[in-house]
Amino acid sequence: MASGATPHFHNDMGLAAIEIGAREFMCVGAKPPFDHPHVFLDMGTDAEIVCPYCSTLYKFNASLGAGEAKPAEAIWQDEAA
Repeated sequence: MASGATPHFHNDMGLAAIEIGAREFMCVGAKPPFDHPHVFLDMGTDAEIVCPYCSTLYKFNASLGAGEAKPAEAIWQDEAA
């Protein structure tokens, strides 16, 4: 993803799985101030990955853009940026 910023996703909703359109991304856990260390995850050629901190299952969905998610509420943007 050298062409742009790495997308960040959160699971403040406590969902078992989130569909995303990126294979390389950051998981922040819950929204700050309850977030975990912002961990970079890379699915490689796999279709899913589990965050080692919050156990959220992220599933790759090729119909979504790199910064998109289902549900869309899982997209996190740093308000300070």
